[in-house]
Amino acid sequence: MNPSERIRLTQYAHGGGCACKIPPGELEDVLRGLGRGVRVRDPAGELLVGLDDGDDATVVRLGEDLAVLATTDFFTPVVDDPYDWGRIAAANALSDVYATGGRPLVAVNLLAWPRGVLPFELAREVLRGGLELAAEAGCHVAGGHSVDDPEPKYGMAVTGLVDPGRVLRSDAGKPGVPLSLTKPLGIGVLNTKHKATGEVFPQAVAVMTRLNREAAEAALAAGAVCATDVTGFGLLGHAFKLARASGVTASIDSAAVPCLDGARQALREGYVSGGTQRNLEWVRPYSDLSAVTEEEALLLADAQTSGGLLVAGEIPGAPVVGELEPRGEHALVVR
Repeated sequence: MNPSERIRLTQYAHGGGCACKIPPGELEDVLRGLGRGVRVRDPAGELLVGLDDGDDATVVRLGEDLAVLATTDFFTPVVDDPYDWGRIAAANALSDVYATGGRPLVAVNLLAWPRGVLPFELAREVLRGGLELAAEAGCHVAGGHSVDDPEPKYGMAVTGLVDPGRVLRSDAGKPGVPLSLTKPLGIGVLNTKHKATGEVFPQAVAVMTRLNREAAEAALAAGAVCATDVTGFGLLGHAFKLARASGVTASIDSAAVPCLDGARQALREGYVSGGTQRNLEWVRPYSDLSAVTEEEALLLADAQTSGGLLVAGEIPGAPVVGELEPRGEHALVVR
């Protein structure tokens, strides 16, 4: 029997995928002030995007028409199949480049593995999945780093290129611009159910392994200047961060938000991650959620892994799920 058929990787992780992120409020407390007041001597380029607003990738201008992107992302197993986990983790790491309007150039692997507990045949499958997904993106993979760790983790550090005049930023939203979402929600609750029951959800795997490349290209072609990807902080968390950075209110039409088949059923059955619950509690003080039920709010806050792009603008094939409005009493309003 193949080792991947005997071993459930998700049982070796305290959380799964982007749901295992440090809660956003706690993370902001850690990072507060670190991006200001530190002078870099003789920098090779101008820092265009850094820590201030929690953008998806760092951007450094190297010349008039060229900037470099740098980002990293890794997490614990989100599915039991090691090859699929590798593909999902790679797509998620590459997503930060696409969310900033760039194209990936080269990535290095980040692997933590409990040697002596899990066979290295599984680690090889994880790496193979990441390598093949990166190849699909046209991104080199050149080495990386590994450590012996009690909990398996995998991801990538990615370097990309972007036109400094066409960077998608989280602080560039303007009132009157629609919000489009390029992937359905529900990944988190289905992954939580998978971890608890072993049931496989191919529709979730298909969404998580789909690159955000075409979505980014469509956003740029439509003239968008503001975007973010929807990952561990959920749609509400990422919409809130975008609205706060842009000084606007994000109005979300809950009825227009697409969801994966089976997601609402999994939510009704109680498969809600701790990360999702923390997301909702983080945005609640800054939001008007009076128009939706607690269940609907939890789905909108569902911690996504390798989710889609939230674009300030209308792009082909993506539903409009809301609009940016002049800043009101709340940064986030759900209707």
